Amino acid sequence: MTASVPAEPERRESKSAVPARAAKPFPRSARLLRHADFERVYKLGRRHFSASLTAFYLLRPETEATRSATSGPRIGFTVGRALGGAVQRNRMKRRLREAVRLCGLPGEVGADVVINPKKSLLVIDFAEVVNEVRRAFVVIEGKLVGKTGVEPEVAPRRSSVSRKPRA
Repeated sequence: MTASVPAEPERRESKSAVPARAAKPFPRSARLLRHADFERVYKLGRRHFSASLTAFYLLRPETEATRSATSGPRIGFTVGRALGGAVQRNRMKRRLREAVRLCGLPGEVGADVVINPKKSLLVIDFAEVVNEVRRAFVVIEGKLVGKTGVEPEVAPRRSSVSRKPRA
C-alpha cells in the first residue's frame, strides 16, 4: 500500500490591492502644496463650477513659473470637514488625484488649479468624475491661453466709441 501524499495547494501569484500605475504619473512637482499658494489662488483666481466640483484657477506669474520645476499647471485639492469624516474626505481626494492622473496634466499653461469637491463626488460614477475633471481642464486652459499669448491673437474688437451714431 502506498501512502498518499497530499497534493500541494495551488500557489497564486500575489496581487496587491493597488493596481500598477499607468504611464501617466502625477508627480509631486505638479502638485500645489504650500498654504500661501492655495490662498493666492482663492483670493486672486477665477472659478469654474460643475455638478460635483469647483475648480479655482490662477495664471502663475512668469517669475514663479520659471522658478518651479514644472512649466505646466500645478494641481491642489481641498476637502473641508463639512464634507464628511476623514474616511470620506480621503476617498474624495484619492478619486480626484486618480482622475487628474488619468486625464493627464493639461497643456503648457503655467497655472495653479485648486479643485474643491462637493459631497456628490462620493456617489457619482468614477467615469463621470474623470469627465468633469477633463471638462474643467479644457475650460480653464481655454480661458488662460489668451492671457499667456501661446496662440495667435484674435482680431481686436472694435470699440463702440469710433462708431457714428445712427440717424
